Amino acid sequence: MLQTEEKSQEEMWTRRRPKRTFVLHAYGLPLRRIVICTLIVLGLWYVLRPYFRIKRSPLGLRAHDKTLYLDGEPFKLLSGEVHYFRVVPEYWKHSLLMVKAAGLNTVSTYVPWNLHEEIKGKFNFKDGLLDIVQYLQLAQEVGLYVVLRPGPYICAEWEFGGMPSWLLNDPSMKVRSTYPPFLKAVDNYFSELIPLVAGLQYSRGGPIIAFQIENEYGAYEQDKKYLEALKDSLLKYGVEELMLTADPAEHLEKGSLPGVLPTATFNTISRGDLAFKNIAALSPEWPLVTMEFWPGWYDVWGSKHNTMKDEEMEAVLSFILKSGSSVNFYMFHGGTNFGFMNGAYYPSYVATVTSYDYDAPVNEQGEANTKFTKIIETLFKNVPESVSSTLPPIPPARPVEKYGTLEIEKYLLLDDMVKRMKAIYGIEAVPMEFLGQVNNGGGQGYGFILYRTEITKGGKLKFSDTVRDRAVVLLNGTEIATFNLNKKDMVVAIKGPNKPQNKTTYVLDVLVENMGRLNSMGYYNGTKVPFESQRKGITSTVYLDKAVLIDWDHYPLEFRKPFLTSMLSSGDWSPYKDVVGTPGMFYTRLTVTKHPPCDTFIDMKGWKKGVVFVNGFNLGRYWEIGPQRTLYLPGPLLRTGNNEILIFELHGSKPTITFKDKPQLDL
Repeated sequence: MLQTEEKSQEEMWTRRRPKRTFVLHAYGLPLRRIVICTLIVLGLWYVLRPYFRIKRSPLGLRAHDKTLYLDGEPFKLLSGEVHYFRVVPEYWKHSLLMVKAAGLNTVSTYVPWNLHEEIKGKFNFKDGLLDIVQYLQLAQEVGLYVVLRPGPYICAEWEFGGMPSWLLNDPSMKVRSTYPPFLKAVDNYFSELIPLVAGLQYSRGGPIIAFQIENEYGAYEQDKKYLEALKDSLLKYGVEELMLTADPAEHLEKGSLPGVLPTATFNTISRGDLAFKNIAALSPEWPLVTMEFWPGWYDVWGSKHNTMKDEEMEAVLSFILKSGSSVNFYMFHGGTNFGFMNGAYYPSYVATVTSYDYDAPVNEQGEANTKFTKIIETLFKNVPESVSSTLPPIPPARPVEKYGTLEIEKYLLLDDMVKRMKAIYGIEAVPMEFLGQVNNGGGQGYGFILYRTEITKGGKLKFSDTVRDRAVVLLNGTEIATFNLNKKDMVVAIKGPNKPQNKTTYVLDVLVENMGRLNSMGYYNGTKVPFESQRKGITSTVYLDKAVLIDWDHYPLEFRKPFLTSMLSSGDWSPYKDVVGTPGMFYTRLTVTKHPPCDTFIDMKGWKKGVVFVNGFNLGRYWEIGPQRTLYLPGPLLRTGNNEILIFELHGSKPTITFKDKPQLDL
């Protein structure tokens, strides 16, 4: 009976699937069971793989017993700061090889939120200077570890400390705080960035050994809930490596978190000694790490070029190493503040120049100087066990070309420029960030903004509050006044020139330049200047005598590539002549015969103030007050053949520009 039932079941099974069932005879199992078992095994592996990965992965960087350990072995972090966003991608590998050739084992970089999310909700981690993954992969390729410093605030003498301008479209915004809309924006940013780089962590076979939380927060506030929120967000999106904070000596406790490695920033022995004592006071078990040793300094417009003597650098570095501290050179290769990305600071508002040479061991164009050699000597003298006995060769310097003097071919006046733009109307003039009609509702971020209205008489033009940051006032296209943020009396006398024939009104223009938002907190006239004060343009009511001026047209001049292309196609260009007293664009062409094109420096001597664009790329600002006079032009921005040079000049042009083979950073 049993045998018959078994046979009957087998026959029924065969009748149901006579042609579709086959058996893997090696195991005697139907294919369906094989598939089911395979899916079960894969599911279990997916659930348990984090456990196996953690068990099998390297230990990574750890901090305890006054020592840094990598994979359980004592480790001296010897690092150089090189920002990918300040160096053209074609030169990234060269810069990283320079770090390696100096005997260092790590590269550190900030991540500029405002470049990666310049327009709210639109992220860019791929194009040109923004391909952070490629940069990190190159670091690993040349044999360097990475300390990643994602912000959201980075300082770095960078526009708004790396925070995007669209945050200021919110009238109630409080940055670097637990203000919910700010934390939501940060979390959204981390949700894009961290998963992108998570696979490049050391625990997953990549070069990233540590992440920094914020930057020098103790010098700004001491809200631990804010720092905890940032830490939680980083963890939520996949950070597995050592976390650290970085602060000046007297602010270490305010900027620290329990269980997070505190590190110091300084450039003198006295400041370093205080910093190390304060780290020990937080916990005697913490190893000493100098996250920023400044071997030079940045420059600001209207001041001298800053330098640090080799002997002074050597003395501070020797102190750091003899104290047992790890070190990161900020900067090792400074690079360039391309575009409108320079920052600014108080007590009196001053903006950082375009060059970020920083008097660093590797200069702006990527060449080693005497500090580079001094670093190698000091490392071998103080920590020979942490430096390879055979260093790789220093990469050869790149060729630099004198392309000579070019004549300006033609010009386009400001009035002709705005003909091709659509005005944004407002009853009163508003800051650029409040122009919700542009940039996905986030307002204008950078560049210049032109305010235009009409008046019927002369009088005293008065701004009830400061104009940020520098304004050129024009009447019927002719400059009548210029003033900046530090001018106490915001009054312009309009004498009322003769009326143009057949016109009953005058065109009043106020062209305001955003010279760069604060990159660090400061004080102005003894009062703390909050970051939220950094809205740019006209920020208050404008009067003509006692009457409020209304009916303003706003023209955002951001100088993006589509705008430049539109200007080039204008039919209003005129053959060059000397143009004084009115802003405009000036055009010339550089013909390059060599391939590949070489680096060069554009000498802007004789020009007043403005911005230079090469093939649509914004090189940055120039200004006759110095100290910087030349603009660095990397060879990869040029092409063999004709190259279009555009200059937006505010005050007065010159008939030529000159291309040199050496920079001039100090007038």
